[in-house]
Amino acid sequence: MLVCRYWRDVAIDTPELWADICVSPHDSLEKAHRKLARSKSVPLDITINFTPRVDNSSGAMESIIHAMDLIRPALWRARSFRLSVPNKPQAHAALLRCKEEAPHLESLCIRVFHSMQEDHYSSPCLPLFNGHTPRLRSCSFTSFNFNWDRRVVSNLRVLQLGGYWNGSSPSVDTLLDILRGCPGLEELALRNMSDVDPETCVPLEHEFMSTKVVKLPRLTKASFYYAGIMRTRMLLSQISFPALESLDFCYLDNLTPVLEHLRQQSLTSLPLKYLRIESSFLNEPKFIILLRRLTSLVTLELVDVEDITCFLLKSLSSPPVAHPWVCPKLDRLNLDGCTALEWDALRGLVESRLSGRPPQLSSASTAVASRSSFVSTASASAHIYALSLSRSATPTMQPRRLSSIDVTRCHQISKEMVQWLKMYVRDVRCEPAKGIWGESILP
Repeated sequence: MLVCRYWRDVAIDTPELWADICVSPHDSLEKAHRKLARSKSVPLDITINFTPRVDNSSGAMESIIHAMDLIRPALWRARSFRLSVPNKPQAHAALLRCKEEAPHLESLCIRVFHSMQEDHYSSPCLPLFNGHTPRLRSCSFTSFNFNWDRRVVSNLRVLQLGGYWNGSSPSVDTLLDILRGCPGLEELALRNMSDVDPETCVPLEHEFMSTKVVKLPRLTKASFYYAGIMRTRMLLSQISFPALESLDFCYLDNLTPVLEHLRQQSLTSLPLKYLRIESSFLNEPKFIILLRRLTSLVTLELVDVEDITCFLLKSLSSPPVAHPWVCPKLDRLNLDGCTALEWDALRGLVESRLSGRPPQLSSASTAVASRSSFVSTASASAHIYALSLSRSATPTMQPRRLSSIDVTRCHQISKEMVQWLKMYVRDVRCEPAKGIWGESILP
């Protein structure tokens, strides 16, 4: 883009416009050198990104070293530093040049794509930045061996760890020591780790008797994605998280003991708003007991959970007499891949959340429903309207109308059923029906 000399001088004399430094196969060293000169002394956001697609290139290592040599004199004013390289030798060579102090560094991200290769580069390049990072609040490490040094991960607000396998995966005690040094932690993510040895863990009969040794009063978001069920259980049994709002469990086998830890936490405080469970097993009655405690839950995502049946949907739509609604603030429901659900239970859930009362069909309407699985738009609207008029004025919190339902890969849900859902739910997501040529039939 061409501009006049005046605007060119204004842009060049504004150092904040040149503070984003990036070196990659698509961003040359010349451009980075020009930005470094024009940024003067403002804090920098530095990114060195070489994906595995350039791993076989003979100049990949040389380009990384040249990039670090260029940026090294300016590391003292780095505000964020992100390093992504294919393998550990390249990470080792780059981090050997991170010896200067970084008093302005707030975010550090180091990612090694090939996490299970080059194990002979296991010696860490410590201390990074001469151990002087007083403003560091966010760390994200993938397959980077920092010898679990507490100096690197202390007083953090965001901690993300992933890609640690076999002997390099952290023990429960190691993680507890790290968490103890981060009392103000707000986000925790553990991803892709080999599980700990069950023999080194607390026996099951003593697991629920252990006291909370780490208090995380500001933790609002936690994610455990293939992090090992034993590691997850032991961590949750020894930490307290009274402000947790978002929680992810993915690929963790049997979650039933974890649900019990969450229930115990809910006895004091657990303002959970988002809960996602994917590809894990659980005890459905115990899960429903936990949901009764989660009165602030807004989003519930159950992906590929085979243990979820119509019993859960009926509990969400028909609370026991003189009991409050289960998850009254529930607004978004994801049932992707839950093939054990029945249509009648799902329809009853939608209707009950519309009317604010459990579905109560008369004998006549029951007979009609037995003859036809669906109702027309007019008759369904009249039915829901009649239920809303008969809503009893009770002091209990009324349920919120569902605004989103995801029934993707629920093959028991037909096209007509999806069309019925779209009449009462604003956002209905499903797997489109395919024609003979693979084209989408259902919009």
